Amino acid sequence: MKESKKLQKNRRKSIMTTALLAVLLLIIFIFRLTEIMVLGTSNNQDLSARAQELYDRSSILSAQRGTIYDVGGNTLAMDATSYSLYAVLTDQWSEESDEPQYVVDKEKTAKTLSQYIDMPEADILKTLNSEDAAQVEFGTAGQNLTYAEMKAIDDQNLPGIMFTKSPTRLYPNGVFASHLIGYAEYLEAGTAIDSRLTGQMGLELSLDEVLKGTNGRKSYQSNSYNYELSGTKEVLEEPVDGSDVYLTLDSRLQTYLETLMTQVYEEYQPSTMTAMLVNPKTGAIVAASQRPTFNLETKDGIEDMWQNLLVERAYEPGSTIKVLTVAAAIQEGVFDPNAFYDSSPVTMGDSTIADYNGVGWGVITELEGLSQSSNTLMIHLVGEMGYDVWEKYIREFGLLQETGSGFANEVAGSMNYEYEADKITTGFGQGIYVTPYQMVQAFTAIANGGDMMKLQLVNRYEEDGQMTVVEPETVSSPISAETAAKTLEYLQSVVYADTGTGSAYALDGYTVSAKTGTAEVFNQETNTYEAGLTKYLYSVVGFVPSEDPQYILYITAEQPKNLTTTASEMLTQMYTPLLTRALEYNALGNGETATTATVPDVSGTSVSTAQQTLTDASFVNLEVIGDGDTILSQTPVGQESVSITQPIFLLTNDANPTMPDFTGLNATASQALADLLGIEVKLEGEGLVVGQSIAVGESIQSNKQIVLQLAES
Repeated sequence: MKESKKLQKNRRKSIMTTALLAVLLLIIFIFRLTEIMVLGTSNNQDLSARAQELYDRSSILSAQRGTIYDVGGNTLAMDATSYSLYAVLTDQWSEESDEPQYVVDKEKTAKTLSQYIDMPEADILKTLNSEDAAQVEFGTAGQNLTYAEMKAIDDQNLPGIMFTKSPTRLYPNGVFASHLIGYAEYLEAGTAIDSRLTGQMGLELSLDEVLKGTNGRKSYQSNSYNYELSGTKEVLEEPVDGSDVYLTLDSRLQTYLETLMTQVYEEYQPSTMTAMLVNPKTGAIVAASQRPTFNLETKDGIEDMWQNLLVERAYEPGSTIKVLTVAAAIQEGVFDPNAFYDSSPVTMGDSTIADYNGVGWGVITELEGLSQSSNTLMIHLVGEMGYDVWEKYIREFGLLQETGSGFANEVAGSMNYEYEADKITTGFGQGIYVTPYQMVQAFTAIANGGDMMKLQLVNRYEEDGQMTVVEPETVSSPISAETAAKTLEYLQSVVYADTGTGSAYALDGYTVSAKTGTAEVFNQETNTYEAGLTKYLYSVVGFVPSEDPQYILYITAEQPKNLTTTASEMLTQMYTPLLTRALEYNALGNGETATTATVPDVSGTSVSTAQQTLTDASFVNLEVIGDGDTILSQTPVGQESVSITQPIFLLTNDANPTMPDFTGLNATASQALADLLGIEVKLEGEGLVVGQSIAVGESIQSNKQIVLQLAES
């Protein structure tokens, strides 16, 4: 009986406990329901906002980076598309597909891919055998693929091999003022809207804010299947494209300069070379380059030289600085072309300074000393001016200070100016470190009536159809117009005097003022100046025509390993043809705009004859197809009038020609080239060719159709 009462008591206790728990749960439920229904929150989170997030969608509207053109409107850099390769390893994504969407045969896939990407078959197979990976990538070997490379892989129909697209930058001219133009790469940022092509060097970096534009965004609401809901409000933030930039470079002369520099670089093998062709009236850089250089499109060679040698590396210029020394001396009234001085060696303390022949020429006139590049004349002139006055001119000519080029890492240069011997030697270019950019800017004062012009590489900007022209800018006027004219007159003696060091730099039909330079190169390791014909830095500056210079050309070549002839013979291989062509263009009255010319018919001639004929007709962008010795046909055809910058394709009698590069051609030119090759062409898009389905260098015989991807520039 007692046990029964005890059981009943426990039962009632359990019922009460259960009831209390139920009431407590009910209270909690009512509280939570009230919070959700009345306040719209749960766990301090706004449920309506969370629900909104589930259905709110947005997509990035990419801004187009501005296109870079030459002065005549030829494309130098433009937006395009690149592709990255990846492989799907899981079969989970193939459930709703009739075909496998994952790698089925890893050995076959690895073997095939190794033929198209720069990665060994074994490494590809190892990547494909990665454990617990749904998909894999192939590092840099699988990135930045061109349309042609992607298409070639895609045509192999390998299951599970996929591609992602990303914006890239196209540089259709390859090696073309590469360190000046620079390049841009696509960089992932913290947010998608900030991910974009970003300048990495050159103008692409210094003008990044101008070129980049601003990405836009499209915001909308979608259903659970991610389809946009009709009737909902769409918010659109339009992208703002970057500004287009037109440079002062003339593609005709720039391409020709690159060709000439490559020939000299390969023949004489200097450690470095620079060349700048400038209009002294405006400071416009018409053509400029350096060696080593690299291919902007492929980046081949970029590891050989990252520096922009025109602004990032200072050097001792040697005798070309005497142009400025003489100009300063004329301005100060201490240079008299008819006055005599003793050119014998000069002893200063423990040092003896002599002219290049070691003994001088005895007592000669100052003009004779200039023509023979006399160091002792410069010692005499600097001493007559006074060291403080000479230093003033050094700085007024813009040396030892940045030029404001806008390029990253520009150096100001330096000068040893503590002891008398140091001060004296700066007059002939030793003990003072300058950049080519500084030197050419200083030379504009000589060629432009005493006014030193700021060098400019940008001619104009275009945004929304509105042009903004970059006006010429005078930096300073270190000398008078009269002094500038006299300096040019006296520099003619370097070219035309019997004793002149620059006779090789005369040009038929034009008067030339010039100055040569042979500078010793200081070895930091041995703490001495190196000696020997292959150890110098050779240079020349030319002002043409003397009476009213339209061009300044400044060239340097440092320590040429294979100098088996005179330095002037090496430098004239660039100097003479480039200036001759520039002056010919200028005589046409359109030195700053692209021109056209009639294409000669070279069918049936030898390859060398055809190339020479076309070069003489001002065409420099020539591509020979095949290894034959005779030209069978050409495009554009003979007697057609086209732009001088347009590529001329020459088909030889080779039985197995390979595929040329269509990049940069428009639809009409592409069709003409395909007709020349006897293949069909399929065009995708509009504008200029940015990709091709058959890689450059592949056999034409085994490919009867090519797909070309075009994009607006």
